Amino acid sequence: MSTLHHLGRAAALHPWRVLGAWLVALVALGGLAATAGGTLQDNWNVPGTPAQRGIDTLREHFPDAGGSSAQVVLHDDGPLDERVVNDVLDRLAATEHVATATPRWSEDRDTALLQVQYDVPTTDNDIVGDLAPLEAAGQPAEDAGYQVELGGELPSTATEIEGRGELIGIVVALLLLVVAFGSVVAAGLPVATAVGGLVAGSSGVIVLAGLVDVSPTAPTVATMVGLGVGIDYALLIVTRHVERLRAGDTPVEAAGRAVGTAGRAVVGAGLTVLVSLMGLGLAGLPTFSAFGIATAISVLGVMAAALTLVPALCALAGQRVAPRRERREETGDTRDSSREPLVARWAVRVSRRPVAWALLALTVMTALAAPALGMRTWPQDGGSDPLGTTTRAAHDLVADEFGPGANGPITLVAELDRVTRAEVDTLRQRIDARADIAASGPVSVSPDGALAVWDVEPTTAPSDEATMDTLTELRADVLPDGVDATGYVPILGDISEMLADRLWVVVGFVVAVSVVLLALMFRSVVVPLKAAAMNLLSVAAAFGVLTLVFQHGWGLSLLGVDHAIPVSSWVPILLFAVLFGLSMDYEVFLLSAVRDDWLDTGDAHRSVVRGLASTGRLISVAAAIMVAVFLGFASEAAVVVKMLGLGLAVAVALDATVVRMVLVPATMTLLGRWNWWWPGSSLSAGTPTGRPVDQADQADQADQADQADQADQADQADETDHEMEKEEVR
Repeated sequence: MSTLHHLGRAAALHPWRVLGAWLVALVALGGLAATAGGTLQDNWNVPGTPAQRGIDTLREHFPDAGGSSAQVVLHDDGPLDERVVNDVLDRLAATEHVATATPRWSEDRDTALLQVQYDVPTTDNDIVGDLAPLEAAGQPAEDAGYQVELGGELPSTATEIEGRGELIGIVVALLLLVVAFGSVVAAGLPVATAVGGLVAGSSGVIVLAGLVDVSPTAPTVATMVGLGVGIDYALLIVTRHVERLRAGDTPVEAAGRAVGTAGRAVVGAGLTVLVSLMGLGLAGLPTFSAFGIATAISVLGVMAAALTLVPALCALAGQRVAPRRERREETGDTRDSSREPLVARWAVRVSRRPVAWALLALTVMTALAAPALGMRTWPQDGGSDPLGTTTRAAHDLVADEFGPGANGPITLVAELDRVTRAEVDTLRQRIDARADIAASGPVSVSPDGALAVWDVEPTTAPSDEATMDTLTELRADVLPDGVDATGYVPILGDISEMLADRLWVVVGFVVAVSVVLLALMFRSVVVPLKAAAMNLLSVAAAFGVLTLVFQHGWGLSLLGVDHAIPVSSWVPILLFAVLFGLSMDYEVFLLSAVRDDWLDTGDAHRSVVRGLASTGRLISVAAAIMVAVFLGFASEAAVVVKMLGLGLAVAVALDATVVRMVLVPATMTLLGRWNWWWPGSSLSAGTPTGRPVDQADQADQADQADQADQADQADQADETDHEMEKEEVR
């Protein structure tokens, strides 16, 4: 028996010990998180960029500069009472960590923009996500009947994840599983297991936050991915367990065999997800590395739960995991076997005309991916937030009363040991004369006389493509050495540019390592390359759909967004890393069945049909659950989470239908025996039954013989892992 078989059988033989061990582990992890865990916070430093250099220079020479900022916007139908505005200013100035609070009035004096500067960065735990001090300071204006809105850098960190995504995903997953299994017990097992693994993973993320900076959004992404893959992994094992019960195995035997066979696919799929997540460390941002590690912890948690909790719970459930109608029958299997499953008939149809079906699938996927060529990315700002949020209201008021550029001024930092004050004045006049600059502020000199600093406001909004053109021209053609452009917009622009460049580094690493991993797993050169190409096609299609929806506004109102916005700069790399791993899940599930049939029969064409027939229903149910989970997260208010949820849902849906059900069987049929080419193997030689033999396969046969000899008397009814899957495929 294999190690996984032993693990599953042991868990099934001693289910209460397993449950007790998990309970102790969860309590221990919770205690560790409470004592050694940290507070979630972002790290927005972007080392090596011009904007970061300017921020570092400011922090060195201005004691109170380089910190976070916020906007308090006061508005009424008529002129504001200056006494009320001054009262708010005094309260703001007295707020902890506020360095300065300066007013700016609109021309008709019906709006006051109070610019708040902090002496600590946005990620500081004393201020991040806490709007209460700003709200308290604005109370006099509220009492006077004024509209009070909060915008800018700090308030943008207060966007809350409401938790609808988890609830919607779990409820829909339960309903789909009840329909698929015909048993409430069987339906509840994958969900309960995934939740158990997520609880362990969540504690691990809090512990991680005690060691490195972990973004407050990271647990949401980790939960999104962990919940989806956790249910999928548990579903695969429960499905195999039910099949073994139908074949007459006892619950303990069925659990051992299910983990011994399906567990291999779970481990292989999980490893590809982990490899993809580790690629986030190459993005160049500390917060992305934390995203990858946090999500990997959740994936490890649900993998461990699937391999141990599932067999334990299956053994406790006994025959109740089988559909009720089957339990009422003496034979235990009431299915009509006279007709092949729909998936098998579909696979036969595709295999008869593989070229036509492959071209059709490629056309669909390419058409969906094409809009991605015009994708424009931008991190996000108040203008991207949903209507009804205070950050969106503040953004719109500022744009209407002071101009769109007032939402994202560019701060110019001149080092006076490299440029003279006269040169600064000349430079300021030159910039003010530009048509794309709406206004500029006064020049401030640092207390040590080393820096001259002033703000300029573009005529366009921060997310407008023209704003980045302005910044690029200033840096390239206008600003001399010794003058840096920094501030909110330049930092976001540098992040966007860096992530766009790093995307290809992450893609190259993830694809290369995944191909090597799959090649070793399946002993094939062609299959991993083909799998990588198809996964990239799924990712490109998801990018294309995101571009159509968010950038061009197709169906955007259905997601609660009222106007077209660029795709968030955070999304492409994060979406790619997660999607590539998830797509490989289904690839591993399918290819495991196809390869085992190929090894049994040597029939490269029929093995594709039989492999798809044995996994098609499982993949469809698993994909439907994952799509439901991701669409649930698309209902969240946070725009980045909304984009990730929609992109993941679209990609998984396309991957499980167009790719797995059409493109994979069509291309594998066309390639035939070349699918399984491996250096040193022979594609033409075979056993008397037609099975091709190479040295690796001979080693497999020898290992299987050894395992059979070593099986104890109680396990004589067990077959080897390969023989078990052969029986299930048939």
